Amino acid sequence: MSSGSTEADATRRAPDAPPAPASMMASIRTLPAARRRWAAAAVLLAAACYAPFQLVPFHVFQLTMVLVYAVALLGLNLLVGHAGQISLGHGAFFAVGAYATAILLDRWALPYPLTLPIAAAVAFVLGLALGVPAMRLRGLYLALVTLAIAIFLVPLLKRFEEVTGGSMGLTLVKPAPPAWSGLAEDQWLYFLALAVAVVAFLLAGSLLRSRVGRALHAVRDDETAAEVMGVRLSAYKTLAFAWSAMFAGAAGCVYTWVIGFVSPDSFTVNLSITLLAGLVVGGLGTMAGPVLGGLFVMFVPSISQEINDAAPGVIFGLLIIAVMYVAPTGLAGLAGRLIRKIPRKE
Repeated sequence: MSSGSTEADATRRAPDAPPAPASMMASIRTLPAARRRWAAAAVLLAAACYAPFQLVPFHVFQLTMVLVYAVALLGLNLLVGHAGQISLGHGAFFAVGAYATAILLDRWALPYPLTLPIAAAVAFVLGLALGVPAMRLRGLYLALVTLAIAIFLVPLLKRFEEVTGGSMGLTLVKPAPPAWSGLAEDQWLYFLALAVAVVAFLLAGSLLRSRVGRALHAVRDDETAAEVMGVRLSAYKTLAFAWSAMFAGAAGCVYTWVIGFVSPDSFTVNLSITLLAGLVVGGLGTMAGPVLGGLFVMFVPSISQEINDAAPGVIFGLLIIAVMYVAPTGLAGLAGRLIRKIPRKE
């Protein structure tokens, strides 16, 4: 075949080639705001469904954990980013969901699907119970109370060895993929986590678009003005605490499915601090923030370990400082600024 015909064929095939990312983003930007959000979500979901078939099992596992952390951070975002409260004990509710699932599977052999709503409900009730006294506080006092919750959880889990397995934890069987799916175990767990994440983000989005979301934003922006407008501060603060715990409990449930093992040492106070750092880095008060924060929580500690085995905490802290210096509004804010710089299509 001559070079001329080859160039002609390439020219004819060019329109069928997938658009460049910048061109795709520019096309999305021409849509109305609501359609633009749904179009971006559809593109991300399509990429998420495609990814596990192109990656090795370990990388599929990493993406699965990103989804688990994203659901947990979604709940923390409701409390911190949208309600304006502070929490250093979010990892405790994550642990409650994980242990509730492990006990239900180990002691009562419940089907896996039933453990998800039960774990979320247990975390919700516990968050509601702890939220009533905690929401009478604010600022540093609230931070100390939630930090205390995360601190005493680990010795509490070790104390009731008959139920929790003590320091040895509980080992469980992971959910096996059904024969009709044709999926490997890592792919099946990934899609389970993806399904839970999609439902969680839809629920959170619906909640924030309702009058409840407007009330939470009013509480965050100005408590005095919100109270004058008729918003019951204590009620909405307590509910924000409970909803935050519910999402963390659901994430803990999926964590148990994916890992197949729970131990008190997996849920130390460092987990709560890392989750809060991940949310701030991802972007407070945004829907993309929990996803970007999940990527940060999953990959940055491992990168820090690879850079320096002797001082991963130092590297981790320096990376947080660097990200916040470059993107003070979080990675979601930085991404938004970059997208706005893409020229619109005429």
